[in-house]
Amino acid sequence: MCKAMIISGQEPEGTRIRMTERETQSARGGMTGVLFVCCAVGAITVGATLMYGVRRYSPAGASVPSIATEEYGKRLMAQTAELLGPHNPDANMRFSGSGLNCGSCHLGTGMEPGTLGLLPASTHFPRFSPRTGAKGDVEDRINECLQRSMNGRALPKNSPEMIAMASYIRSLGDRNAAMGASLRKEKEPPAFKTPDRAADFKNGKQVFNDHCAVCHGSDGAGLLAAANPIHGYVFPPLWGPESFTAAKFIKARMPLGKADLTDDQAFDVAAFINSQPRPHLANLDRDFPDRTAKPVDAPYGPYADSFPIEQHQFGPFPPIDAHYKKLKKSK
Repeated sequence: MCKAMIISGQEPEGTRIRMTERETQSARGGMTGVLFVCCAVGAITVGATLMYGVRRYSPAGASVPSIATEEYGKRLMAQTAELLGPHNPDANMRFSGSGLNCGSCHLGTGMEPGTLGLLPASTHFPRFSPRTGAKGDVEDRINECLQRSMNGRALPKNSPEMIAMASYIRSLGDRNAAMGASLRKEKEPPAFKTPDRAADFKNGKQVFNDHCAVCHGSDGAGLLAAANPIHGYVFPPLWGPESFTAAKFIKARMPLGKADLTDDQAFDVAAFINSQPRPHLANLDRDFPDRTAKPVDAPYGPYADSFPIEQHQFGPFPPIDAHYKKLKKSK
């Protein structure tokens, strides 16, 4: 006789479901088949995704170098100074003109939701750029960062480094689409609102001394990661030849791990920092062919208005905003 197994279920009290040993083995076999099918489907899905990723992220008609992986792209974001910076022993690999890493601004190599996060970045491209007056893609935006934010030069679009970085950024878009709403939620203070006044440099210097100097140094020169500058910075410089900053980023992310500055503090300290010496890109007069599309706080001319450059740099900005809104309505 076959032994019997009794399995309790949600039946009324006193009832039982009897299953023979043969039926038990059959059920186990069925479950094994289901698990095998699930694993097979998963493997096929992952394989297809990887194959699709190569086709999707490589330049049209180009073969993809084996080094041009998403993981290499992530390394380039995290170790930009070492791999692409001015101290690279190979002069041909010096594409960044500073010791900054992409991750100096795009925290967590872009994986942190919020200000300057890169999770949704690829979904915004291609798009029209008022600065250039033309449509650009992810690769164009990477080169804008290298040339403008990092005072460097453009990567060739068919280089392993460009393919890898663009692939990594596009993979973040896939990751973002698969994330739940709670994981995409920004963990930041309320968004920065520009004060209706000119910046106060004295207050900005005080905010810097109280909240910023402990990491970035009293001279704003940052803290190197090691004696050899090829390794970049633990805390990046805020002025000088290797610097970059912005008020919105300061309000959202600084001080690191405890972003608690008020709008006024962020506004003033950003103005103080931006008033210090830093590199300037040549031929800025060619930016924004349509001058009316230029941000009112762009710190360089020419402008489509008669407001002084100091007001464009340090405020107050509402009168300039009102001028362009009126100009737009009159068209």
